[in-house]
Order: sequence, then C-alpha cells, then structure tokens
Amino acid sequence: MELRVLLLLPLCFPGLQAQAPDAEESRPEGSTLYIQCPYTAYTYDWPQKAWCRLRDGRWDPLVETTYQTQYPYTSWARKGRVSIEDDPMNMTVSITMTNLQAEDSGTYSCAYYSYNQWYLPLKTISLNVFKELHKNELDSLSVQCKYSAMVRSTGEKVWCRRQGQDKCKVIMRNNYPSTRRNSRALEGRVSIQDDTQKRTVTITMKKLQAQDTGVYWCAFPSYPRFIRIMEVKLSVSKRTQQYTAEESGNVSVQCRYSAPDYGAVSKAWCKEGASKECTVLVNTDLKPSGYLGTPQQGRVTIQDDTQQGTVTITMQQLQAQDSGVYWCALNERPHLLRITEVTLSVSEVSAGTALSGTAGTSQSTPSDNTPAPRLQIILRLVIGIVTSKILAIVILVFLIGRRKRNSTVKASR
Repeated sequence: MELRVLLLLPLCFPGLQAQAPDAEESRPEGSTLYIQCPYTAYTYDWPQKAWCRLRDGRWDPLVETTYQTQYPYTSWARKGRVSIEDDPMNMTVSITMTNLQAEDSGTYSCAYYSYNQWYLPLKTISLNVFKELHKNELDSLSVQCKYSAMVRSTGEKVWCRRQGQDKCKVIMRNNYPSTRRNSRALEGRVSIQDDTQKRTVTITMKKLQAQDTGVYWCAFPSYPRFIRIMEVKLSVSKRTQQYTAEESGNVSVQCRYSAPDYGAVSKAWCKEGASKECTVLVNTDLKPSGYLGTPQQGRVTIQDDTQQGTVTITMQQLQAQDSGVYWCALNERPHLLRITEVTLSVSEVSAGTALSGTAGTSQSTPSDNTPAPRLQIILRLVIGIVTSKILAIVILVFLIGRRKRNSTVKASR
C-alpha cells in the first residue's frame, strides 16, 4: 500500500508533472458533461471523493463529498454548476458539469482523499469546451481567449485553422505584423490583439465567406505542435437567390448589403466558372455621394444605390449559355467577397410563359415583363390574319347588300 501511494505522489503533489489524461472529452458551450469514475475495493476504504481541476500545476478541488460513517451510504454534493455522487455499492463516482463554458476547458480528475491528506486521482480527463458560431457571409466575429497565469504573457500567440488531427495552419500571429506569413485568403480581414494584463487574446474576423467555415484555435506555438487555448467551430452560410427566365428575355436581380459598412465599396457582378473562380462581367467604381452609377458592359448593367444598400443587376437578351451561378460581390481588388449567390436558369421560349424568379422563399419578379420578340411576331401575324378576314367579311357583306339593292330597283321598274 505504501508503494502504491509513493507511485501516485508525483500525480498530485504541487509543482510536479500530472498524470497524462485517460481520455479527452469534447463538448459545445452550454452543454452538460457527465462521466463515471469506477474505483477498486482498496479505494472503498477512503470514502471522501472529489472532482479536481489542474490549475497552474496544482490540483484544485471543485466539489467534495462529505465524510460518511454509516454503511451503506450514498454521498452527494453540489457546488455551483458541478455535482458529485459516490455510490459505494457499485463502487462508482459520478460527476455532472452543467452549462459548460469555453473557460471550463482543462484537465480534471476524479480523486479520493487519502490518509496523508492528499487527493489521489481515480480517472483523469482532458476537457475541451468549444464555441459554436453560426454566421452569414459578410458578418463579423470576435472571440476572446483567456490563458493561464502559468504562460509567459509576452510569449507568442496564434490564430490557426485545424487541418486534420495534428496540423493547424497559422492565420495570424500577435508578434508578426507582416502578412507574408499569414493566409492570403484572409489578408486584411483578421486581426489579433493580446492584452497581457488581462491575459486575454482577442481575435476578430471580418467580411466572412462560406469558405471560412472550419475549426480554429487560439493557441501557443510549441513547435512543431500547438497548445490549444480555445477551440472555435465556425459555420458561415451563403445568401442565395434562384431565377428562371426565357431566351431573349430580361432578368433583374437585387442584392442587399449593409449601406453603412459597404456603401463606399465598389460592387461587381461575376460568373462562377468550373474552378469556382468568378469572372467579373461588370463592376461599379466609386461615385460622388448620392450618385447612382449605372455602368454597362454588353448586355449587362449594374446600379448601386449606396443610400439604401441595394445593388441591381439587369441582364438583357438572355441566351441559353447565360445559365449558371453568379455573384453579387464586393470588388476589393484583388479579392471578390460574395454578397449573394444567384443561380440563373435560361430556358427556350414558350408562348404564354412569363419570367419568374425566387429569392429564398419569397417571390421575386424581374422588372421587365415585355413579351419576347418571337412572341411579338406571332401575335402580329395572328392579328393580321384575323384583321384581313374581318375586312374580307365586311367587304363581302357590303357587296351582297349592294347587289340586293340593285335587284330591288330593277324589279320596281
């Protein structure tokens, strides 16, 4: 028994290295952690149990059971969001942590109170509580990552994107201002600020795009690996519209944006290719305040109402090859940042079918509902034929009536 205690001393004694976790538990913020820690008959002799957290190299009891002298007993205790229950009949300690927060991430252990007044671990886990963020394109996010007092406050911190189990691609560093070593796709949209007094790293990402969806870490570099401070699971959704139109017809698309944020930014209308690159068809340049510019490129015009935050694109004399995926986008050269994704389907003309469009679940009608030229020709031919027939009937009736009048006159003579 004394040998067992001596072997466990380094796991609990302050300042010495703790035992490697038996498992890692990952939970989203706001959820509940429930784990069970079985123990042996030897531990049964030490009835007081605890749930401890490793802080700055020391085990800190968060909640403890009370000492029970009567048998059989079931001891239960609660402190804040944490509860513990010891069931000696089944030799199991159960732990429940509710409303988990990112700052709850860390190393924990079920433990029992030994005769030498130390807590000895039964089961050790690494708990990762991650933030789940759901955003739309062009939204912004800001997250704060608090780090331990054990970490040198002036040390390097990074914001990186997870790639597989072992890799994390650095996007931004707190002590490297040049963007040459940062992700080009996020250039100018990400910032990192380290408050060494409050021991908090603040990450800001602006003008989010769907391709920014992924798992990110605030972390300390410990090359070739990274030590996680906090994990963020980010999901970015696209705004979409769908339109159908007929050949030789017109279609008008409206895309809304935040006028205070992006009114002064050039806009573009581009078509997505097979490689997902978007080729600009027409774009606006900055105009004097309050002026509505209407640049035109071929059959496409674009108009930007910077006061209302609406960009309007009109495509005329549509052709079948115009079908495809388009973007309303912020034209921040050399990057295009999508405002709305528009899917256009152009079909062969059919009489009596009008242009129609949908944007999400709402009904949208293009501004020009003039019949197609082919339909106009058919209508003119029909009208011409009907008119000629009516004219022929009128002439025939007139001639028959005149003939009858002539016959009547001759008869009366």
